[in-house]
Amino acid sequence: MILAIDIGNTTVGLCGLEGGSVCFEAHLDTTPQRSAAEYRLGMRGAFSACGLGDSPRFEGAVLTSVVPSLTPVLCSCAAEFSQNPPLVAHAGLASGMRLGISQTGTLGMDRLADAAAAAEYYPLPVITVDMGTATTFNVVDRDRVFRGGAIAPGLLTSLNALHEKTAQLPLLEPETPRQAIGTDTTQCILSGTVCGAAALIDGMAARFEEELGEPAHLVLTGGLSRWAAPLCRHPLTRDEHLLVKGLALLYRLNR
Repeated sequence: MILAIDIGNTTVGLCGLEGGSVCFEAHLDTTPQRSAAEYRLGMRGAFSACGLGDSPRFEGAVLTSVVPSLTPVLCSCAAEFSQNPPLVAHAGLASGMRLGISQTGTLGMDRLADAAAAAEYYPLPVITVDMGTATTFNVVDRDRVFRGGAIAPGLLTSLNALHEKTAQLPLLEPETPRQAIGTDTTQCILSGTVCGAAALIDGMAARFEEELGEPAHLVLTGGLSRWAAPLCRHPLTRDEHLLVKGLALLYRLNR
């Protein structure tokens, strides 16, 4: 089994993968001030809660991170549970794609993992949308060339900003609104953010397809995608584990 670790802005995702299947999943809070010893303790508790005991040994481990300060911390933790040295995702790895962008060093490795998995498991061309703290878009053309994409504020980021930057708007948890025309403040906020996110996805997909010159398969992932996916009009697939599947793929291609 491969341990895939996704260090995000809000949570650290831990997943075990066998082949292309997810065997377990757990999450820890992203806390840059936390020490390696504290993270190891949290990982032991997460593994134990998943029925693996507190000291499982994985064949290997692979990490992606958007929090650079935590990368060496979690890498040292992963080494304790892995039979082989952990692999940290970077743009120089074999990914099954050719990178058709000029600044590969600035490409987020979460985006690389999403795109690699989509190119491996879905029809091409393919567009991925990962809805987390940020909403990231990736485009892979029919020749398996990663063409780039877009980055927008995430759904929770938008909801939090509306509350923090105004005097009277409440802080809301996301949910799928019943209709686009809101009849009170809560419904108006949910329409503007959740319906707005769905409209953004549809609109960006249409623009990407126009630039590609052909239709593309659309794959949504990320925990927040469950609220927007029902409102999207573009045909789509929702794959909650796209990123960790991509990490496992990177491990297999580069181990």
